[in-house]
Formats: sequence, structure tokens, C-alpha cells
Amino acid sequence: MRKPRLALLLGEATGIGPELLAKVAADSSVRQFADSLLIGDLRVFEQGLTIANSQVDYAAFTDPDQALKHIGEETVPFLDLQNLNPSDLKLGQISATSGRVTAATLTYALQLAKENKIDGLVYGPLNKEALYAGGVHFQDEMEFFSDFFSFTGIAGEMNTVDDLWIARATSHIGIKQVSQHLTADSVKQAILLANQTLKEVGYSCPRIGVCALNPHGGEGGLFGDEEIRVIAPVVEQAKKEGISISGPYPADTIFLKAVEGEMDVVLGMYHDQVQIGFKLIGFKRGVSVSAGLPTVITTPAHGTAFDIVGKGIADPGPMKRAIAIAAKMVESRKRLYAGREAK
Repeated sequence: MRKPRLALLLGEATGIGPELLAKVAADSSVRQFADSLLIGDLRVFEQGLTIANSQVDYAAFTDPDQALKHIGEETVPFLDLQNLNPSDLKLGQISATSGRVTAATLTYALQLAKENKIDGLVYGPLNKEALYAGGVHFQDEMEFFSDFFSFTGIAGEMNTVDDLWIARATSHIGIKQVSQHLTADSVKQAILLANQTLKEVGYSCPRIGVCALNPHGGEGGLFGDEEIRVIAPVVEQAKKEGISISGPYPADTIFLKAVEGEMDVVLGMYHDQVQIGFKLIGFKRGVSVSAGLPTVITTPAHGTAFDIVGKGIADPGPMKRAIAIAAKMVESRKRLYAGREAK
């Protein structure tokens, strides 16, 4: 069976993405996971090579069909979109131009995936402010990706560090909106997404631990009744459906159980409830997965790191792990969904 074919994208050009891509492209061990097609502006990539002090044996193409023919060869193909001159940018600063081009490059790669020319994509860190300034007015990447695919199924961002995964019942909304968006349906969808995604990375029966919303788990309704009305009934129903799930646990103790290995997934009710724990455990090692979409999409969990851009010290570890996870998901999906389309 051939290796997964992954598009690797530079991400925000004024951040550390080009340096990261240069470093992983120079790392021969990455080839054990997947066959890669680098996509972006060659001038930006070459700037990344200079910053990283890396050497990569690559061949540049402007014709996508020609570039695709060379995936898997010793010389890495680079699809040069010729859409961004780095001399027009300042490293470490928000750029509307770069944000617009970053979105256009993502769209280009997504189209290749839609046409089954690649199996998935891994992109360098994005900057939401730059994307917005560049005219991309989506709430987050998930909304952007879902819109591209006209996807209306269950999808959401998940994160992973080491052997722990993070999921959320609500995501990028204001804290005052959480309670109104927290419904039995949103919790159930998050459970189903977490369960399916972990099966796609090799877990036969993922163990899901669910957070309460309120302090001390609500104390029997004294501090809020969402646990009684919404969360616990959904957890019990999921158990009946054969999902390995427990909770709701108070949010201030669930990570103690998680780091002791009692669960594979922590499912939070809102963004910061679980992201704080996730980032404390290993922010610099984390990976974000755009779960549930028709194609596999991953990225390092960290940001554009404007404070260190240009110094050559960016750690490529999370980017490398994002590639490994994407490759594993592609292979698992092919086995799980043999004979039918992936959800």
C-alpha cells in the first residue's frame, strides 16, 4: 500500500511557518510517514530555508499535475503558486496581504484534496487577525474548511499532546454565550466526534472523560443545573450505545485523572476550560486536528510565534507530529471506510 500523499503548506508567511516547513522537509525521517507535496510561494520557502539554515533537495513546479507526478520521489516536489513576494512583508507583523494569500493557498490545497489528488494537508501556523484583515471573515479555520466543502455533518477542532486528546462541546464563542449553546445535541455531537476521531488514529475503544460546566460539578444543582439537565443524561445515553465514557467530572480535577492515564479524551464544555490544561501539559508539543471533515487536516497547536520569527530557533516537533497524525488518520480512514466514503 502506498504512503499517504500529504500537502504541506507554509502557513502565515510572516510567522515561523516557512522555517518549520524548511526543517521538516530537510528531515528524512518525515518520509517514513508520508509522501509530501510542498505548496506555497517558492520565495517564501527559500526565505524559510535561510532562516532554518536547512538544505532540501526539491524541484519546483508551477503546473500542479507535473508536481503531483513527482510525489514520493527523493527530490521533494514544490508547487510554486508565485503568489507572495516576501520582500513586501515584515517578519513578525500582521499582514493583510499575507493573510489573503494564506487563505488562497489553503483553498488551493483543499481543492486538490476534494479532487482526490492528495489525501490530506498539514499547514503551518495561521494568524486569525491576518486572515480577517485579508478578507477571510470566518470565525475560525473549522468554519472556513466546512464552508469550502459545504459540509453540514459533525466536525470540530480537537487537540492532542502526547497520548491525551482534547475535545469541546462549544468552541470559539464568548463565555457569556456558552450556557445557551450548551445543549444535549452539542454535547452528543462532541462525544460522537471524539469517539470517531480516536478510532481514526488507532484506538479501538476510546475512553472519554466529560467535564462538568459548573464549579464542583454543580453540587447537585446548587451552582447551576446543566450537569443534571444536559450533560449527565447524554453521558448515560452514550454508555448505553456502547461508548466508553465517564463523568461529568469537576473541571478542576478531571485533568488529574487524565494525566494518570484514566482517559484518552477530555471533553470540555467550553474553550478555555480544557485548553488551559492542554497547554500546560505540553503546548509546544501539541497538534490541532480539524476532525470530522471529508479530508484529513492537521496543524501544530501553537501560533505564528512572532516573538521568535527569523531567529532560526522554532521547534519543528509539533509540525512533524502533525504530519505523522495526518498520515495515520489517512491510513485508518481507508481501512475504516473501505467501500464507502469517509464521513
